[in-house]
Amino acid sequence: MAMSFAMSSPLLAIDTSGARLQLGLAIDDTVLTEIEARERGHAEILFDRIAVLLARAGMGYADLQAIAVVTGPGSFSGLRIGLSAARGLGLALSVPVIGIQTLEAVSLSAPKGHPFLVAMDARRGELYRQEFVEPGVPMQDEIELLPVDEALRHLHPAGKDGKIIVRLTRVIGSGAAIAAAATGAENLE
Repeated sequence: MAMSFAMSSPLLAIDTSGARLQLGLAIDDTVLTEIEARERGHAEILFDRIAVLLARAGMGYADLQAIAVVTGPGSFSGLRIGLSAARGLGLALSVPVIGIQTLEAVSLSAPKGHPFLVAMDARRGELYRQEFVEPGVPMQDEIELLPVDEALRHLHPAGKDGKIIVRLTRVIGSGAAIAAAATGAENLE
């Protein structure tokens, strides 16, 4: 399902699903970002970092027109922090809160023109995976959680005469390095 919402400006984006606290502020065609890598403690710094981002833009909370938040998959505790903050801000400011799946959000960084796989490291030898026709347009609605070899099945299915046929040559997300190491495909981006 492609994202279909009218983006209001300015929009605050919150991603606490992984090891990095990632914030974005979209104002018309300009995007300001604030990223901090830390394994824990997103809750302790989230509102301070939002305030820094707003100050850089010369704005305050009252200027926000909408809030986008990553809904998962990801760290359970991290997701609760981001979702709670977004919901609280949305209610306090009377602005819409827009949920975006993690893999769909990651897909938005891909160039247009070729289908690709978003793969996210789920740890324990597993990947979250979803194929996309183009940024924000998934081939299937479901996000799969599979063992690494199964998750990469469309990257290296066996072809005729034992030759490897690679249907998707572009992988993005935290599982991209795992995909490259696991497949050994030389034309994998």
